Amino acid sequence: MHAPVLVLKDSLKRESGSKVHHANIQASKAVADIIRTTLGPRSMLKMLLDAGGGIVVTNDGNAILRELDLAHPAAKSMIELSRTQDEEVGDGTTSVIVLAGEMLHVAEAFIEKNYHPTVICRAYNKALEDAISVIDKIAMTIDVNDRATMLGLVKSCIGTKFTGQFGDLIADLAIDSTTTVGVDLGQGMREVDIKKYIKVEKVPGGQLEDSKVLKGVMINKDVVAPGKMRRKILNPRIILLDCPLEYKKGENQTNAELVKEEDWEVLLKMEEEYIENLCMQILKFKPDLVITEKGLSDLACHYLSKAGVSAIRRLRKTDNNRIAKACGAVIVNRPEELQESDVGTGAGLFEVKKFGDEFFAFIVDCKDPKACTVLLRGASKDLLNEVERNLQDAMSVARNILKNPKLLPGGGATELTVSAALKQKSSSIEGIEKWPYEAAAVAFEAIPRTLAQNCGVNVIRTMTALQGKHANEENAWVGIDGNTGAIVDMKERKIWDSYNVKAQTFKTAIEAACMLLRIDDIVSGIKKKQAPGAGPTPSKPKIEEEGDADNEQILPE
Repeated sequence: MHAPVLVLKDSLKRESGSKVHHANIQASKAVADIIRTTLGPRSMLKMLLDAGGGIVVTNDGNAILRELDLAHPAAKSMIELSRTQDEEVGDGTTSVIVLAGEMLHVAEAFIEKNYHPTVICRAYNKALEDAISVIDKIAMTIDVNDRATMLGLVKSCIGTKFTGQFGDLIADLAIDSTTTVGVDLGQGMREVDIKKYIKVEKVPGGQLEDSKVLKGVMINKDVVAPGKMRRKILNPRIILLDCPLEYKKGENQTNAELVKEEDWEVLLKMEEEYIENLCMQILKFKPDLVITEKGLSDLACHYLSKAGVSAIRRLRKTDNNRIAKACGAVIVNRPEELQESDVGTGAGLFEVKKFGDEFFAFIVDCKDPKACTVLLRGASKDLLNEVERNLQDAMSVARNILKNPKLLPGGGATELTVSAALKQKSSSIEGIEKWPYEAAAVAFEAIPRTLAQNCGVNVIRTMTALQGKHANEENAWVGIDGNTGAIVDMKERKIWDSYNVKAQTFKTAIEAACMLLRIDDIVSGIKKKQAPGAGPTPSKPKIEEEGDADNEQILPE
């Protein structure tokens, strides 16, 4: 019966018990420390070198963690957190990591005192429920149609980013674009799909101030025959196709036997007639612009340009969908099935312009566009990439508010309010869970503390003063001004956070901390790298070295 045990020892690296807890907590703290300095308006930038030798300069938590290459499984799951946060609400990617790191840090003391992880998790979950009920109380609802409030809100969310220094510019772009693509579903629900219907086009050159939201779509294409086709059309009638305007060649098993010379001409004539027929079916509807996702043959191009129609070919499907949304056209699969209702008449202008060496086609001045393009101009590619990342965050914030128009105070005020409320409540909790619950309350202070650290003020003095203020429930809106480190009222400074982002941050951070605490075994299978017939080499269990990634398992309790 001993043999299987030997085999198991041979092929598995295993660590268990408190050793794993400590290793996981250390790894999570290391990840949190990397991006701790990127929280708040006074944040530092990180310069990352990627595998291809390119550089990324950013202070967006998610962008930084995306580039890290880590072996430790616990650290990997921390990185997953910021990605989840980014996909779900688009902001608060740094806060989530800092908070989760702190939650694990305060749990370390209890693990040393031999508390069972389940007890700590139970206390944390209780703290999470209470935290959500606290922020429900202090949230205030706003009117999404009030432009000034919306501007202030989006600005306070991107004030921490690199483009904060350009004032209202990015906030304006974000609000304009998200309100453009918002679709009312009735019953007070709104669908705002910023990934699908907002395209960000980065064109190096010009000033950042030249960036704008186009009431329509811009694509990196020119007309098929620039000499013959118009490059500027007012109020164009647009037909969108996703079929090729080319002669359908037979598949490879087609055999045509040509006996006489005239047969060849017949074949060519058939081809011409087929294409002419196709074009006539399209020209019946008097379009000014025909756009297809597939190819467009020279012959078709000739028929269209003779009729004074401009054409664009090989467009991306996503761009075609955007144009359809912007000008009210319907994408048609077969020219035979065209109807008058499929023609898009909502656009005010079609124009081809040249930026630098490239041509861009604009379909703009749409009457009621449900898709739009944000045109970003700027000095360099790196700058534009960072501006685009910040714009994505700003658009997510605007989207969150359109979906759930509730606000919370920024500047760490929310966390301090939650922390004070939980501390008060912890006195009424009985049993062993009281202490971890209290520790969770303290952990929430990590956010305002980090903000104060990044401002360079005296952290202990500032935190003590803030805790004193928050002991009184009327001061729920007092927090740290991220630029100066002064203690101010967030309502006056108009520093807000979106309710969705905060709630998601708390939930993600605490649930992740609980998950990591409940891991008590890390087992990774390693492939034997040795000559056949050689004896097994005893391997020291070492958790930082990743074994074989495919066999890596994290066993449940």
